[in-house]
Amino acid sequence: MRGASMTVIVPAKDAGAMIGTTLETLTRQFDDDRALKLVAIDDGSRDRTGEIMRQYAERFAHAEVIRNEVPRGLATARNQGLAHVEGDAFCFIDGDDWMQPGRLPVLASALHGLGCDFVRTDHVTVTGADRRLVRAPFTHRGVVTDPRAAVLPVEDRSMVDYPYAWAGLLHRRVIDEGLADFSDGLFTAEDRPWIWRLHLHAQRFAVVDAPHLLYRRGLPGSLSQAPDARQLHFTRAMGEVLDIVTSDREAERMLPKAVTTVLALSAHHLVRSRRMPATVRREMRRGIGDLLARLPRDQTDAAIARFDGPRRRVLARTLRGAR
Repeated sequence: MRGASMTVIVPAKDAGAMIGTTLETLTRQFDDDRALKLVAIDDGSRDRTGEIMRQYAERFAHAEVIRNEVPRGLATARNQGLAHVEGDAFCFIDGDDWMQPGRLPVLASALHGLGCDFVRTDHVTVTGADRRLVRAPFTHRGVVTDPRAAVLPVEDRSMVDYPYAWAGLLHRRVIDEGLADFSDGLFTAEDRPWIWRLHLHAQRFAVVDAPHLLYRRGLPGSLSQAPDARQLHFTRAMGEVLDIVTSDREAERMLPKAVTTVLALSAHHLVRSRRMPATVRREMRRGIGDLLARLPRDQTDAAIARFDGPRRRVLARTLRGAR
């Protein structure tokens, strides 16, 4: 049997109500079912997620289903999938999202035709019955670019502010070069250090147009909605971003962007922490304080000056403590 030319990695936990839709859309990508390999990771589900994965695996010429008896988190589950990639391209999709038909052939054509290490796309958010197109924050479309050129500007959104691992397709060589792995054990913000590493160390990328991936937002029980201790991993993830940037050959040029991102996300999490249990809230504030203490004071002040009043006020007390 001919091998797969592309692999799709699908990690999911307790996604039984939606994983069928996700996997069904993967059956509608290629006319030849041998072109695609499915790697599905059931990350400690307590519902029918694993059963549905196994049922769909029978419909693919190439498929593997991995079962974690206890949840290991999205980062680790994706890494498990990377170890089973076949073909010269791969991508991710979460178990509650889905793709429009024909997305993957378009991305594969762009990836190989442009000779890129990775390509990125827009996506559509789905909140109830509402759908909204979210544009990848890069001006040029279908143009091969040095990924470093997409990190800046400091004062506006850039491609490192668009970290979604599922928003594109990657060439196998990013695995071989050690750029595809996530930090094991991260339950949230796992894509932040991942996207920075990719943009600072890969050679060629492009933003391209393609049929959309649809991303469900605001689902009950989703990690983004859970005000629990898993949110504390945000500070570890952003600490890793600072490690990546400060060790880079262009650290002086890139660090202001990382500082601005750390501050903006810290303000967001400080507001969210108000809904957390008291012990988690205290730990979150302590972790953010330690994170902010790492930031150069001059660059911190420059970033704060660009923020609106509410974000400055949210950060003021924690910054004073950090200093």
